[in-house]
Amino acid sequence: MSSPETVRSRTIRWELPVLDPAELAGLSGLEYLRRGLDTDTFRAPIGALMDFRPVRFDEGVAVFEALPAEFHYNPIGSVHGGFAATLLDSALGCSIHTTLKPGFGYTTVELKVNYVRPLKLSTGPVRAEGKVIHVGGRIATSEARLTDPDGRLYAHGTTTCLIFPLDDKRTEDKR
Repeated sequence: MSSPETVRSRTIRWELPVLDPAELAGLSGLEYLRRGLDTDTFRAPIGALMDFRPVRFDEGVAVFEALPAEFHYNPIGSVHGGFAATLLDSALGCSIHTTLKPGFGYTTVELKVNYVRPLKLSTGPVRAEGKVIHVGGRIATSEARLTDPDGRLYAHGTTTCLIFPLDDKRTEDKR
Protein backbone atom coordinates (compact mmCIF):
# COMPACT_ATOMS: atom_id res chain seq x y z
CA MET A 1 0.00 0.00 0.00
CA SER A 2 1.34 3.44 -0.93
CA SER A 3 1.72 6.17 1.66
CA PRO A 4 1.12 9.82 0.72
CA GLU A 5 4.87 10.58 0.83
CA THR A 6 5.70 7.81 -1.70
CA VAL A 7 3.15 8.86 -4.31
CA ARG A 8 4.48 11.00 -7.16
CA SER A 9 2.73 12.77 -10.02
CA ARG A 10 3.83 14.23 -13.31
CA THR A 11 2.06 16.45 -15.84
CA ILE A 12 2.89 16.05 -19.53
CA ARG A 13 2.27 18.72 -22.20
CA TRP A 14 2.93 18.31 -25.92
CA GLU A 15 2.38 19.94 -29.28
CA LEU A 16 0.80 18.34 -32.32
CA PRO A 17 3.52 16.13 -33.87
CA VAL A 18 3.19 17.55 -37.42
CA LEU A 19 1.73 21.02 -37.64
CA ASP A 20 1.63 21.14 -41.44
CA PRO A 21 1.94 17.88 -43.45
CA ALA A 22 2.53 19.87 -46.67
CA GLU A 23 5.51 21.57 -45.04
CA LEU A 24 6.92 18.18 -44.02
CA ALA A 25 6.57 16.91 -47.59
CA GLY A 26 8.33 20.00 -48.99
CA LEU A 27 11.47 19.76 -46.85
CA SER A 28 14.34 17.30 -46.92
CA GLY A 29 14.60 15.15 -43.80
CA LEU A 30 17.60 17.14 -42.58
CA GLU A 31 15.83 20.49 -43.17
CA TYR A 32 12.72 19.30 -41.32
CA LEU A 33 14.64 17.98 -38.31
CA ARG A 34 16.88 21.04 -38.09
CA ARG A 35 13.83 23.29 -38.29
CA GLY A 36 12.55 21.52 -35.17
CA LEU A 37 15.81 22.26 -33.37
CA ASP A 38 15.43 25.94 -34.22
CA THR A 39 11.93 26.12 -32.74
CA ASP A 40 11.54 26.58 -28.99
CA THR A 41 8.11 24.96 -28.94
CA PHE A 42 8.79 21.94 -31.20
CA ARG A 43 9.13 18.68 -29.33
CA ALA A 44 7.80 15.34 -30.46
CA PRO A 45 5.16 13.95 -28.08
CA ILE A 46 7.35 10.91 -27.27
CA GLY A 47 10.15 13.29 -26.24
CA ALA A 48 7.79 15.09 -23.88
CA LEU A 49 6.50 11.82 -22.44
CA MET A 50 9.95 10.25 -21.90
CA ASP A 51 11.69 13.60 -21.22
CA PHE A 52 14.40 13.49 -23.87
CA ARG A 53 15.42 16.00 -26.50
CA PRO A 54 17.19 16.18 -29.84
CA VAL A 55 20.51 18.03 -29.74
CA ARG A 56 22.08 17.64 -33.20
CA PHE A 57 21.21 16.57 -36.73
CA ASP A 58 23.76 16.29 -39.53
CA GLU A 59 23.70 14.30 -42.77
CA GLY A 60 23.42 10.67 -41.60
CA VAL A 61 23.70 11.54 -37.88
CA ALA A 62 21.13 12.17 -35.13
CA VAL A 63 21.86 12.81 -31.44
CA PHE A 64 19.43 12.81 -28.51
CA GLU A 65 20.07 13.41 -24.80
CA ALA A 66 18.19 12.53 -21.63
CA LEU A 67 18.58 12.33 -17.89
CA PRO A 68 17.32 9.05 -16.37
CA ALA A 69 14.67 9.90 -13.79
CA GLU A 70 12.64 8.15 -11.13
CA PHE A 71 9.61 7.95 -13.45
CA HIS A 72 11.71 5.83 -15.87
CA TYR A 73 12.24 3.12 -13.22
CA ASN A 74 10.94 -0.43 -13.37
CA PRO A 75 9.93 -2.44 -10.29
CA ILE A 76 13.43 -3.93 -9.81
CA GLY A 77 15.17 -0.61 -9.14
CA SER A 78 16.71 0.39 -12.45
CA VAL A 79 15.63 2.37 -15.50
CA HIS A 80 13.26 0.39 -17.72
CA GLY A 81 14.86 -0.98 -20.89
CA GLY A 82 12.19 0.77 -22.93
CA PHE A 83 13.80 4.11 -22.06
CA ALA A 84 17.11 3.09 -23.68
CA ALA A 85 15.27 1.46 -26.60
CA THR A 86 13.23 4.61 -27.21
CA LEU A 87 16.31 6.84 -27.19
CA LEU A 88 18.13 4.47 -29.54
CA ASP A 89 15.11 4.10 -31.84
CA SER A 90 14.84 7.89 -32.11
CA ALA A 91 18.55 8.32 -32.93
CA LEU A 92 18.48 5.40 -35.37
CA GLY A 93 15.39 6.51 -37.26
CA CYS A 94 16.23 10.20 -37.32
CA SER A 95 19.75 9.49 -38.64
CA ILE A 96 18.03 7.88 -41.62
CA HIS A 97 15.50 10.73 -41.83
CA THR A 98 18.39 13.20 -42.29
CA THR A 99 19.24 11.52 -45.62
CA LEU A 100 15.77 11.69 -47.18
CA LYS A 101 14.85 14.05 -50.00
CA PRO A 102 11.63 16.09 -49.84
CA GLY A 103 8.48 14.00 -50.14
CA PHE A 104 9.81 10.85 -48.47
CA GLY A 105 9.28 9.33 -45.05
CA TYR A 106 10.37 6.21 -43.23
CA THR A 107 9.17 3.73 -40.67
CA THR A 108 11.00 1.20 -38.52
CA VAL A 109 10.82 -2.35 -39.84
CA GLU A 110 13.20 -3.92 -37.31
CA LEU A 111 14.89 -2.75 -34.11
CA LYS A 112 17.64 -4.64 -32.28
CA VAL A 113 18.89 -3.42 -28.89
CA ASN A 114 21.74 -4.81 -26.78
CA TYR A 115 21.81 -3.72 -23.14
CA VAL A 116 25.34 -3.57 -21.70
CA ARG A 117 24.80 -2.15 -18.20
CA PRO A 118 21.83 -0.84 -16.22
CA LEU A 119 20.83 2.82 -16.22
CA LYS A 120 20.12 4.37 -12.83
CA LEU A 121 19.54 7.85 -11.41
CA SER A 122 23.25 7.92 -10.53
CA THR A 123 24.20 7.39 -14.20
CA GLY A 124 23.56 11.04 -14.98
CA PRO A 125 22.86 12.33 -18.49
CA VAL A 126 23.03 9.93 -21.42
CA ARG A 127 23.42 10.51 -25.15
CA ALA A 128 22.14 8.36 -28.01
CA GLU A 129 24.03 8.92 -31.26
CA GLY A 130 22.74 7.27 -34.41
CA LYS A 131 24.72 6.93 -37.64
CA VAL A 132 23.55 5.70 -41.02
CA ILE A 133 25.12 2.50 -42.32
CA HIS A 134 23.34 2.31 -45.70
CA VAL A 135 20.48 4.06 -47.50
CA GLY A 136 19.02 2.41 -50.58
CA GLY A 137 15.93 3.08 -52.64
CA ARG A 138 13.52 1.36 -50.24
CA ILE A 139 15.55 0.12 -47.25
CA ALA A 140 17.98 1.91 -44.92
CA THR A 141 20.01 0.72 -41.94
CA SER A 142 21.70 2.55 -39.09
CA GLU A 143 23.47 1.92 -35.79
CA ALA A 144 23.48 3.81 -32.48
CA ARG A 145 25.21 3.86 -29.11
CA LEU A 146 23.87 5.06 -25.74
CA THR A 147 26.69 6.47 -23.59
CA ASP A 148 27.28 8.62 -20.52
CA PRO A 149 29.48 11.77 -20.50
CA ASP A 150 32.58 9.62 -19.82
CA GLY A 151 31.87 7.50 -22.90
CA ARG A 152 30.74 4.39 -20.96
CA LEU A 153 28.43 2.28 -23.11
CA TYR A 154 24.98 1.39 -21.69
CA ALA A 155 23.27 0.03 -24.79
CA HIS A 156 23.69 -0.15 -28.55
CA GLY A 157 21.39 -1.02 -31.39
CA THR A 158 20.66 -1.27 -35.07
CA THR A 159 17.59 -0.70 -37.19
CA THR A 160 16.20 -1.40 -40.62
CA CYS A 161 13.76 1.18 -41.96
CA LEU A 162 11.42 1.22 -44.93
CA ILE A 163 11.59 4.37 -47.07
CA PHE A 164 8.35 5.40 -48.76
CA PRO A 165 6.89 8.37 -50.65
CA LEU A 166 4.64 10.59 -48.53
CA ASP A 167 2.44 11.14 -51.59
CA ASP A 168 1.47 8.23 -53.86
CA LYS A 169 2.18 10.45 -56.89
CA ARG A 170 5.90 10.43 -56.13
CA THR A 171 8.01 7.54 -57.41
CA GLU A 172 10.77 5.65 -55.71
CA ASP A 173 13.45 6.73 -58.18
CA LYS A 174 12.93 10.42 -57.26
CA ARG A 175 14.36 9.79 -53.77
